[in-house]
Amino acid sequence: MKRYVAVAFLFLLAGQRLIGQEKRVHSSSALDVNAGDLLARPVDANWSSYNGDYTGRRFSSLREINRTNIAQMRASWVFHPGNSHRLEAASVVIRGVMYMTSANDVFALDAGTGRALWHYARPVSSGLLDDAAAHKNRGVAVWEHFVYVETDDAHLLCLDARSGNLLWDVQYADKVKHYGATSAPLVVKDEVIVGTSGGDSGVRGFVAAFDAKKGIERWRLWTIPGPGEFGSTSWPGDSYLHGGGTTWMPGTYDPELDTLYWTTSNAAPDFVGDSRPGDDLYTACVLAIDPNTGKLKWYFQFTPHDVYDYDANETPVLVDKEENGAAQRLLIQANRNGFFYVLDRTNGKFLRATPFVEKLNWATGIDASGRPRLSGLVPTNEGTYICPGIVGATNWFSPSYNPDTGLFYAMALENCDLYLAKPEPFTQGETFYGTGTKRPPDEHSQKVLLALSPSDGKKVWRYPQAGHGHSWGGTLTTAGGLVFFGDDAESFEAVDAKTGQPLWHFNTGQSFSASPMTYAVDGIQYVAICAGSDLFSFALPH
Repeated sequence: MKRYVAVAFLFLLAGQRLIGQEKRVHSSSALDVNAGDLLARPVDANWSSYNGDYTGRRFSSLREINRTNIAQMRASWVFHPGNSHRLEAASVVIRGVMYMTSANDVFALDAGTGRALWHYARPVSSGLLDDAAAHKNRGVAVWEHFVYVETDDAHLLCLDARSGNLLWDVQYADKVKHYGATSAPLVVKDEVIVGTSGGDSGVRGFVAAFDAKKGIERWRLWTIPGPGEFGSTSWPGDSYLHGGGTTWMPGTYDPELDTLYWTTSNAAPDFVGDSRPGDDLYTACVLAIDPNTGKLKWYFQFTPHDVYDYDANETPVLVDKEENGAAQRLLIQANRNGFFYVLDRTNGKFLRATPFVEKLNWATGIDASGRPRLSGLVPTNEGTYICPGIVGATNWFSPSYNPDTGLFYAMALENCDLYLAKPEPFTQGETFYGTGTKRPPDEHSQKVLLALSPSDGKKVWRYPQAGHGHSWGGTLTTAGGLVFFGDDAESFEAVDAKTGQPLWHFNTGQSFSASPMTYAVDGIQYVAICAGSDLFSFALPH
C-alpha cells in the first residue's frame, strides 16, 4: 500500500498547519470525533457521516445560505481526485477537515479551500463483478482520530485521520465468491458497521460489525436464512448461498431505541423466482437490528418474492411526528418499487403506503398489512412492459426531510422497461440475473423532484426535470428553507423547500451520481457535491 502526502507537513510541532499563506491552528485532538459529534441532530458545522446524522434526514441547521441570498452563491473551489469518472461519494467534514473517496483512494482536504492535506492510495482490484467492478465508493466513516473506508474487494480499512497512515486492514468478504463493497461504513458507539455489494452476482448478503479500534469482528447478521432457520423454505438446497439480499448502502440509527435500521437488496436470480419460492426473506427489506449483538428485532418486507429488481436499499429516514394526537417514531422510505412507506420504527408496524410515480403497473396498491396487491405482470421470455423500470421509481440517491416544512424530498424517475426472464443456473464468475431488461424504443424517462407529506403520502409539489432520466443526484435540505439537488441537465440546483420554486442553479457540465452535503468553516457555510469526476464546493461571496 502506498500513501502520497499532498502537503509536506500536515501538523507542525506547535500544532499549526500551513496552507499557502493562511495559517490555522489545529491540535491533533481537535480532529477527534467524539460521541457528541456523531449524536448531534441535526448537524451544523460538521457533516459527520454519509447522511449527516444518524436519522438519514440530510437536514442541516445551517441557515447562512437561505432563500433571500441564494442567488449570490458562487463556486468556491473545485477538487479533482482522479481515478474515477463517476464519483458517488458524500464527503464527511469534521472541524474544517473534509474526507472524501474516489475508488479505493481517500483524501483529506482543507474544507475551506479544497487544498489536499493527505492522500491514501490503494490500487483498484481485479476479478470483480457488477458494481464493485466499476470501483464505486460512497465515502468514509469517522470516529475518534480514525477514518474508515470499504474497498471495492470488501476490505475494511482504518486510517489515521491526522496523516492517512494505514492502521489496519480486515477482509470481511471474499471477492472470489463474488462479494464486493460500494458503501460508506457507519460508526455506532465503538463499532464500524459494514455491508457488501453483489446482490446480482449470487452472494449471500450480510451486515457485520467490527471493533472500531482493533478491527475484530463483533457480530454478523446473514440476510438470507440458512437451512432450518425461519424463512429458509424460500431457499431450497444451497440456493441460500446465492440468494442476494446485500446491504450496499449505509443504514440509520436511533440512539434512544438503540436500534440500527439497515436495508437489503433484491433476491437472486433477479427476474426468475421459480428457484426461490415464497417471500424470499430477508430480501427487499428493512431490518431493525440490536447494534450490540446483531440480533434481528423486527423486519418489514417491501416487495415479497421480488422479480423486478426492486431492492430496498433506499435510505430508511427516521422522523418524529404527531400521529392521531400522539407522538410517534416513524421510519419513512420512498421505495424503488414506486410506493412511499410509513412505518412505526419501534416495532415495524405498517401504517400506510402511497404511490409517488404515475408509471406504476406491477401492483395495484398496498393492502392493510403492507403487502402489495399484484397486477400479475411478471418478466417473460418474450418481454413484459413493467413500470417502474429497472432503475426503479427512485434508487440509492439520497432523499431528505425538513422538520420545518414537514416535507420529505425525493428524486423520482418516471420510466418503464421490457422485463425478460430466462432460467439460468448459478455459474461461478458470472452475474446471476436470470436475463434482464430492454428499453422500449419509444419510451421516455423523466426525473421529477418531489415533496411528499409523510402524514398522508400526498405530493405537495413536484418539479419536473429537463433531461433523459439518466442522472443519479440526491437531495439535501437546510434550515435556510432550501432543497439542493443535482438535476437531470447537469446543473446543481436549489429550490424553495416550501413551494419548489427554482431559486438558483450552476451548470457543472457533468452528470450527477452523488448527493449534496453542507458544512461550515470559520462561520462560513459551504454546500458541496460531486459531479462527474470533480468535487464542487459553493459559498456566498465574502
